[in-house]
Amino acid sequence: MIRLRRLRASAALRELAAETHTDVKKLIYPVFVTFGEGGRQEVPSMPGVYRYAADGLASLAEEVFAAGIAGIMLFGIPEHKDEAGSGAYDREGPVPRAIRFLKQYFAEKGRSFLLIADICLCEYTSHGHCGVTGEGSIDNDRSLPLYAKAALTAAEAGADMVAPSSMADGAVGAIRAALDGAGYTSLPVMGYSAKFASAFYGPFRDAADSSPQFGDRKGYQMDPRNGREAMLELDADEKEGADILMVKPALAYLDLVSRARARTCRPLAVYNVSGEYAMVKAAAQAGWLDEKKTVAEIMTAFFRAGADIVITYHALDYAAWLREGEV
Repeated sequence: MIRLRRLRASAALRELAAETHTDVKKLIYPVFVTFGEGGRQEVPSMPGVYRYAADGLASLAEEVFAAGIAGIMLFGIPEHKDEAGSGAYDREGPVPRAIRFLKQYFAEKGRSFLLIADICLCEYTSHGHCGVTGEGSIDNDRSLPLYAKAALTAAEAGADMVAPSSMADGAVGAIRAALDGAGYTSLPVMGYSAKFASAFYGPFRDAADSSPQFGDRKGYQMDPRNGREAMLELDADEKEGADILMVKPALAYLDLVSRARARTCRPLAVYNVSGEYAMVKAAAQAGWLDEKKTVAEIMTAFFRAGADIVITYHALDYAAWLREGEV
C-alpha cells in the first residue's frame, strides 16, 4: 500500500519533506507617509497599520530592518490635491522627503535598506483617479509623462526601486526611457503588471484618501474574469523593461500567479492587499480565526504558487511570529 502519511508522522519529518518555505527577506512592508509631525495615526479599517509623519519613520524603519524584512514601499498622502496630481512629482512631497530622510538615517548607521517608491497619481489627484482626465475618461497618453516625472523625482531623492501602479498602457516603457535618459540606468522598475479592478482595495483607499470622485477604475484596471489578458499584461511589462512583475491582489488570483511563474523568468511579486489584510484582522478580532495560523497559511500559499516577493501589511507581525517560533 502507498502510505504518503509516513512523511507526516512527526514535526521533524514534516519539516524534512516540506516543499515550500517562507522567508522574511522576501517580504516588503507598505508604508503610508504624510506631511508634518505627530508620529503616527492608525488607519481605522486596517488595525495595526498607520499613517506615519516624518518623526515616526525612524522608529518604524528600525523595526522593519531589525525584523529582517527586505524593505518598505512608500505611498504618499499630500497636503493638497489637484487635477494633475502634481504632488506625485513634487520634490518636497511626502515620499521624496521620506526617502531622503531614511537614506541619510541608514547611511549614518552604515546600513543598507530597500526603499521602493510607488508611482501613481491617485493619492494626489482631486478626482482620485490614476491619471489626468480628458472628456470624461482618464487620458492614458497625457498621463505617461507625469508618471515618468514622478519616477524621476523618486530616483533623484534616492529611491532604490520605482513601482508604477496605474495600469496605464506604456507606463513602464515611459518610466524606463525617462530613467535611462537621466542616467538612472541601474534603477529597477517593478511593474504592477496584472492589477485587477478589485473590491479588496477598499481599506487602502481609506488610508490614502484615494477613492475615485466619479465613476470607477474598471476602464484601466483589469477585469477579474480575465486570466489570458493578465498574461498579455505581464508580457507587455516585461517587454517594456520591467525588472520585476506583479500580480495584484494576491489571494483571489493565485491561479494567475502560478501561470505567471511558468511563463516568465523575471522575479514575480504579489501584493497581499488591504482588504485581504483587513478581513483576516476582523475575523481574528471576532474570535473566528486564529490569526497567526491563518496568516502563515496565506503566506505559504503565495510562495507555493510561485511568488518570489510578497508585499504585505502582515510583514512585521509575521516576522515576529516566525522569530518567536509561533508559526
